[in-house]
Amino acid sequence: MEMVYDLLKITIPAGLVLYLAYLLVRSFLQKQLDEIAFSVRQKNQEIVVPIRLQAYERIVLLLERITPANLISRLSSSDYSAEEFQHILIHEIRNEFNHNLSQQVYMSDSAWTYVTTAVEQTISVVNSSANALDEKATGFDLSRAILENTAGEEMDTPKQAIKYIKEEIQDVF
Repeated sequence: MEMVYDLLKITIPAGLVLYLAYLLVRSFLQKQLDEIAFSVRQKNQEIVVPIRLQAYERIVLLLERITPANLISRLSSSDYSAEEFQHILIHEIRNEFNHNLSQQVYMSDSAWTYVTTAVEQTISVVNSSANALDEKATGFDLSRAILENTAGEEMDTPKQAIKYIKEEIQDVF
C-alpha cells in the first residue's frame, strides 16, 4: 500500500507538470499558427485588393462603353441600314460584356446584377428603338431614335450601375 502511495506521490506531480507543459506548448503553437494565418491573410489582401479594384475599373469602363451615346458615337456610320446598325450595336454590347464576364468573380452579387441589368436594358433600348422604325430607316435614324428614347431618362441603367459600383467601392475599400 505504501508503494502505491509513493507511486502516486511521484506520478501526480509529474502528471501535473506534463499537463502544464502540454498547455504551454499548445498555447505557443496556437499563437504561432494564428500569426502565420494572419500573415497569409495580409499577403492575400495585398494581392487581391488591387485585382478587385482593377475588376471594378474594367466593369465601369464596360458600362461607360455601352451607354447609348458612347456606343453611337463610336460606331456610327450613315452607310448602314437601321437593321444592320442594330446588329452591330448589339454585337458590340455583347462582345464588351463577354470580354469582361470573368470580372464577376471579384464583385458582389448585387453589383453584378446591376451590371447584367444595364447590359440587358441597353440591348432592350436598341431593339425597341429599331422595332419602332420602318424597314427603310437608316443607321442614322436608329441612332437618333435611341438617343431620343434615352434622353428623357434622368439616370439610365448603366449610370445607375456605375453609381452603385462607386458606392460599393467606397464601402469595401
